[in-house]
Amino acid sequence: MHILIVGGTGLTGATAARHLASKGHQVTLMARHAPDNPLLKSFGFIQADYINDELPVDRLRGFDALVFAAGADLRMQPQGSDDSFFEQANTLAIPRFFAKAKAAGIPCAVYIGSYYPQVVPEKINTNLYVKSRHLADEGVRALNDASFRACSLNAPFILGHFPGVNAPHLQALVNYCAGRIPNLPLIAPAGGVNHISAQSMAEAIEGAIARGEPGKAYLVGDENLSWKTYLELFCKCAGNPQELAVTTDEHPMLPDIILYAGRNATVHYIPDNAPLNYSTGKIRQTIADVVAAWGGN
Repeated sequence: MHILIVGGTGLTGATAARHLASKGHQVTLMARHAPDNPLLKSFGFIQADYINDELPVDRLRGFDALVFAAGADLRMQPQGSDDSFFEQANTLAIPRFFAKAKAAGIPCAVYIGSYYPQVVPEKINTNLYVKSRHLADEGVRALNDASFRACSLNAPFILGHFPGVNAPHLQALVNYCAGRIPNLPLIAPAGGVNHISAQSMAEAIEGAIARGEPGKAYLVGDENLSWKTYLELFCKCAGNPQELAVTTDEHPMLPDIILYAGRNATVHYIPDNAPLNYSTGKIRQTIADVVAAWGGN
């Protein structure tokens, strides 16, 4: 199959590109900037920004599947903008791009969304980011019909490392857990969430392309961990083993602004990975890989 990955230069997209290519698929990446990463230069490339609606329909013809891993979150929000950015970038632009893909004759599409609308649906009406992810997901799946099989993979925190792909938040977390950030005490927030590795996401994407149920929103994930256990694993892998105290105050590395379920919330669930057939039990090894990549002791 010839597969287009939008957001193919980020962690999830790049990992999916490598995995799908290893299975014999032809992969083309789409992003705002051409990759300078040698591991990604072998793929076909389309330079475009889906938010600006600048790509003609004809440029999308000839693909057998679309993977969209470019939804906007806080990392993409322009400085000085308000949360209406998410309405433009997610609610409006994502379904519009999928409609264009459908018009181009792409028969299969997979949207990588967020787990928040499914695990804390009450936040849809109180948080503009969660609302935008919910409406984008609904808008994509509403396009599903006999000619266009569309489904979504709604993911929790995605963890991983792809050589040459920057992950400043993970690098900072490694430095924190290694004790290399002065004047920041090593503590853990209360609560916890589900996590999934980028490799498991890549396998889930492969499964969704091959077997995804038309119009379905899959809640994907791997391991439920308290933040205490999660950070202690980072500390151990960084050569700085700790028994962390738990705080109910805002955490310096996991601030309230990125915890849409709320400070101290526990968001645990057991995903059913059987339909998509992706591997699980990868979080501890992935933490070790991330720490090794970003300068663990």
